[in-house]
Amino acid sequence: MNFHIVSDSSCDLGRERLQQLGVDMVSYYVALGDEVYYREERDISTHDFYQKMADNPGVFPKTSMPTLEDYLEAFRPQAQAGMPVLCICLNESFSGSAQCARNARTVLLEEYPQARIYVMDSQSATVLQGLLVEEAVVLRDRGSTLEEAIDALEKIRSTGRIFFTTNDLEYLRHGGRIGKAAAATGTLLKVKPLIGYQDRELVSDGIAQGRKKSLQRVRDLFFRYVDRKELDLADYRVATGYGLDREEYDLFTQQIREGLATRGFDMPDFRPYQIGVTIGVHTGPTPIGVGLMRRVVRP
Repeated sequence: MNFHIVSDSSCDLGRERLQQLGVDMVSYYVALGDEVYYREERDISTHDFYQKMADNPGVFPKTSMPTLEDYLEAFRPQAQAGMPVLCICLNESFSGSAQCARNARTVLLEEYPQARIYVMDSQSATVLQGLLVEEAVVLRDRGSTLEEAIDALEKIRSTGRIFFTTNDLEYLRHGGRIGKAAAATGTLLKVKPLIGYQDRELVSDGIAQGRKKSLQRVRDLFFRYVDRKELDLADYRVATGYGLDREEYDLFTQQIREGLATRGFDMPDFRPYQIGVTIGVHTGPTPIGVGLMRRVVRP
């Protein structure tokens, strides 16, 4: 192993999966109402926090980025061992996590001048950041140097696209994503937003009436994107993600898989991504969607 990988918890791979991959996680902090802040995926699981949200409608969660001390704790053992570090962080336009990691790097270089720590803005969020981390693991395990991995990952991080929806407009209103009148009208008409992520930002992909239709529209948008771009999905990682409802997610994922099969893509079982609360503060406990990102190397 030529370098070690660190990621903030917004990659949504979960603590157990990151441990399996040999990746250190630096947690965001999450709170509901006036409660104490928990370290995401350390003090409280994503599932349990979503359940708190579901059990307390009208109480909106808050997040806080990792601290300087959190990153120092992750970086110091590698600096002491002389192991280069690649740290992958949430899109900088969404959070100061990457800058905090750079500040920790500066502090450590005073103590360990030979330390090699590279902080990468993933330019992504949620499952796309997770896919980028998984590609970093592939490169690490293939014996790539830190510099080779950085070069390869920077070439693919802009290729990600997400299509998703959520069931509750009030979280989007509270987070400033839509106005109060729009949220009230949408709730009255049972309209659900279709939201995308591309080019480092969230975009509107339209609306649909009702949860069932919104899920179908998400699938249709994804399939249309694959068809229009004439993508060979053997060159891509594809992921589906959800908030609290695993049963709904399983059906959604099966329908994605069936749609891809009709297009000639024999996709293996998707690894479940539970969308973390750094996105959940804006979506509530009901986000569900699909994303993809180009691979560095076809398997």
